[in-house]
Amino acid sequence: MAKLEGAVVVVTGAARGIGRAIAEEIGHGGGKVVVNYAHSSGLAEELAAKLLQTGAADAVALQADVSDPAQAANLIEETVRRFGHIDVLVNNAGITLDRTMKKMTIEDWNTVIQTNLNSCFYTVKAAQNHFIEQGHGAIINISSFVGQMGNFGQANYAAAKAGIIGFTKTAALELARYRITVNAICPGFIETEMYLSVPDKVKEMILKRIPLGRVGMPEEVARAVRYLIVDGDYITGQTLNINGGIYM
Repeated sequence: MAKLEGAVVVVTGAARGIGRAIAEEIGHGGGKVVVNYAHSSGLAEELAAKLLQTGAADAVALQADVSDPAQAANLIEETVRRFGHIDVLVNNAGITLDRTMKKMTIEDWNTVIQTNLNSCFYTVKAAQNHFIEQGHGAIINISSFVGQMGNFGQANYAAAKAGIIGFTKTAALELARYRITVNAICPGFIETEMYLSVPDKVKEMILKRIPLGRVGMPEEVARAVRYLIVDGDYITGQTLNINGGIYM
């Protein structure tokens, strides 16, 4: 793509955490940002307004629960209606419902798989024809190191994030002929609201597991997304690990 300025970028689950940092990175680079949210309308609208004031070529908050195929498709179609096309799709939306398998319910399993994994298929399914018609596009799926190494009490989350990696590789193979790149990013422990809510004793245990001795920042993941957008024309089907060495 060679530049971010003016690119139309959809970021799912962008109201907070890693998604918010990605939206900010793109906006500060002059991109046109679609701030997707499912429920956090106030945060999403506030972020879109902030981006317009701080460098984004355009920014809009669009509601869609991407775990629902119809809403996911509508998100893409509304983006194209507003901006005329779509250049980049960042699949970031995700949730956790952590329990051991002994305590995990069928609903716990299905909800996480639907939100974290199936949503990626729904949005890519809706966007791919637009990418194909224009002859270019970039898809970046946010996975997790948990999908690579597993984690106690996260069978549903690990399965979904591992599935994203497999989906990314297959999508990359199928779409390469149309000059569409598809890559995954696997963050480690990142300083988000979810991490900050963890008890201090648990944080101490987590830090001992990380060779670099610290958790990552959302902005570090966001810069990796920007790199793939701007300089990733010859990168596809890959998994970029940003985890402080917790998984090698």
